[in-house]
Amino acid sequence: MKKIIALVLILMMLCAPVAVYAEEWDMSISTEITDEIQAMFDKAMDGLTGVNYTPVAVLGRSDDTTCILCKAVVVYPGAEPYNALVYVNEDGIRNIYELWIDKHAEKEEFEDGTSNCA
Repeated sequence: MKKIIALVLILMMLCAPVAVYAEEWDMSISTEITDEIQAMFDKAMDGLTGVNYTPVAVLGRSDDTTCILCKAVVVYPGAEPYNALVYVNEDGIRNIYELWIDKHAEKEEFEDGTSNCA
């Protein structure tokens, strides 16, 4: 199941409108959150309020931008965690894409008995 989720997240990253930031992504790098990546992430997130982002894995790097898969939790009691793709570099946050994946979608029942949620 984790491999399927990782594959879906990688595909979503590739489909995200990142062409503005770079031409080629190197996804052969280690997924480990190194001290260097953690320091860059912490610097980029300094002063950001409202959501706590915890880095989980590095998904790729292009030029000076690094894409990091994060667990995100809005700062209020009982908030449900979700995944986010956070693009950072030495200058700060480039972009954040929240990946809700049906967790907060409204469930819609269809005539054939299926729904839009798992």
